[in-house]
Amino acid sequence: MGHLFFPPGHPHLPALRGGLLALLAAVLFGFSTPLVQRWGVSIGTFSTASLLYAGASLMGLGLRRAVEREAQVRGSDAPRLALMALFGAMIGPVALAWGLQHTSGTSASLMLTLEAVFTAVLARLWYGETIDRRVVLAMTLLTLGGMVLVLDRTDAGRGQVAGLLAVMAATAAWGVDNALSRALAERDPGQVVMLKGAIGATATASLAVFFGEPLPRVWPVVGLLLVGACGYGLSLRFYLLAQRAFGAARTGSVFAFAPFIGALLAAYMGEGISLWMLGGAALMICGLVLHLAETHAHEHEHTPMAHEHAHSHDDGHHGHLHDPMPTGMHSHPHRHELVRHSHAHVPDEHHAHPH
Repeated sequence: MGHLFFPPGHPHLPALRGGLLALLAAVLFGFSTPLVQRWGVSIGTFSTASLLYAGASLMGLGLRRAVEREAQVRGSDAPRLALMALFGAMIGPVALAWGLQHTSGTSASLMLTLEAVFTAVLARLWYGETIDRRVVLAMTLLTLGGMVLVLDRTDAGRGQVAGLLAVMAATAAWGVDNALSRALAERDPGQVVMLKGAIGATATASLAVFFGEPLPRVWPVVGLLLVGACGYGLSLRFYLLAQRAFGAARTGSVFAFAPFIGALLAAYMGEGISLWMLGGAALMICGLVLHLAETHAHEHEHTPMAHEHAHSHDDGHHGHLHDPMPTGMHSHPHRHELVRHSHAHVPDEHHAHPH
């Protein structure tokens, strides 16, 4: 689906495809926050999280690709998947659901801009991703845009501070989840979404039963399942494809646009639009443009390596032979030999070299 919507971009703008995928993930997730607040108001926090990730898991099941098209999740990935479910499908949504019940939808949406900061820092520390001045400026503009919008809602009162802190905890948890998911970006994203959602939904449903949360009514259940399918499941698929295309830090930064989408929908639902919101949006759009138009080229070396992921033979990095030669995207274990060349690139799976 990623290639259907966003085919490989212009060779001189290698970040374009990844940026557009991340932006689509941000739009889908951004719309979900005010809707979770509306439909989860009378439902326990664990029940809300369980329904969201049950919907995501069902979406992932429907998005699975044929074995020959994508690398499959392995048994050795189980610990990482469990940690992703713990931080991303349990701690994150539970903290968000609780926070949404104790603060405004706009304030909560905009506090989620901090997720990009947590993700970028962890991507740098764990994977050594290159973050040059242009990327730092783009991240700064996106974060400042979110902060400007938060200033517009500082009259929320003391009663909402705890809610905002809970949302901040959710952003930290999702930052860890985003960094962990980078190592699984080369696996079938539908399978990753399905498994992560299933683990998270099962765990949070068990906690809902343990704490005696009441059974929700039918329509909130349907609403949260749909929000989970699109705002969490489909969004996560595009997020993983974006990480595959241009790394965890940049994906997390572009994803910071999600809070503006959420704030816009919350404003439409009754919280109002102001000049502060327009100013914050302008900063965020400038940050997005910097990301999408990023170009970075120099002579670099690819050391020998063996791995498995979806690839085609027209990208300049997969020259191995088949008999017969396949067309289009396919997946199998393959080996890269030593290569030195120069072209525009971003920190994807094949360009993790130091600078």
